[in-house]
Amino acid sequence: MAEKLLLKGAKQAVEKCMKIRKGEKVVIITDRKTQKVGDALEDASLKITKNVKKFILEDFGKRPLKKIPDEILKAVSESDVSFFCAQQCSDGKTNELVTLRRVVQKIVTDKGGRHAGMPGVTVKMMEQGMNADYGKIKKICRQVYDLAKKAKKITVENEKGTSLKAEFTKKRLWVICDGDIRAGHWSNLPDGEVFTAPLKISGTAVVDLLGDVFVKEGTLKHSVTFKIKNSRVTEVRHPDKKLVQKLWKYLKQDKNSDRVGEFAIGTNIFLKKFVGSMLQDEKFPGVHIAFGYPYPSMTKARWTSKAHMDVVMTKTTITIDGRKIMDKGKFVF
Repeated sequence: MAEKLLLKGAKQAVEKCMKIRKGEKVVIITDRKTQKVGDALEDASLKITKNVKKFILEDFGKRPLKKIPDEILKAVSESDVSFFCAQQCSDGKTNELVTLRRVVQKIVTDKGGRHAGMPGVTVKMMEQGMNADYGKIKKICRQVYDLAKKAKKITVENEKGTSLKAEFTKKRLWVICDGDIRAGHWSNLPDGEVFTAPLKISGTAVVDLLGDVFVKEGTLKHSVTFKIKNSRVTEVRHPDKKLVQKLWKYLKQDKNSDRVGEFAIGTNIFLKKFVGSMLQDEKFPGVHIAFGYPYPSMTKARWTSKAHMDVVMTKTTITIDGRKIMDKGKFVF
């Protein structure tokens, strides 16, 4: 059953999300740990087009790789479609988010191609998140987008103590990520969110999930509390003082790394529990925010950052300009 679901998820990624066509050139970038997913994507792609190239990052040297290998660079420069399905890798000095992932995204989308980011993807995620009904997700994303794109203020609350007030401007765009990846665009898979860069956000975020760069498999025994004022983190609270120090070190790596760069509403209603990977868990129905990089090419935010720390809040109640759209984690359109 597991193998069948993996293949079904890969088929959906290739056919429904990326819409690969006969004759198109496809590049798959993977690694040893994630190769089972890479192989499934390769098999699904080969059923449509014979122009498929798969690269295993460890074949090019010790990771993290300091620059994109020439062979991969040439292949993605000629590709119509690319997948990055490998483990996230950073040693504190070199981060493949910068040296590989963002490079591939830009090259492929700038020339009108389609790119799927799947950093840290697992077989379990392919079996769950990639087996969702993306037709229904697309419908929910549109409902959220139609309300959010006009929003001036959004409030977020939950019983654990989250209380956020966010302000928005029409100068920054809301982005739909519904699994339908079109020419000149990229998105992460599994998918299901609507996001933007807020104009200003203040309050308290009580977080149940961090990226696995901070906590093994992203899990937390105790929630982390972030105090935010004028979009900047002013306080971090958690019983583990070493974790707090680690978070502050990340938040202070550049002038915008402690700034809220993303405000997102998760729309994948087919996710029932966390799997410990931010790639999928941030799509859980509710709200996640990110400190740092605001995806300026998509949101039109006029600043940037090397950082991007996603944090997830659960069972949230969301109100857009006085209209409640979610009650304790359930959409109430």
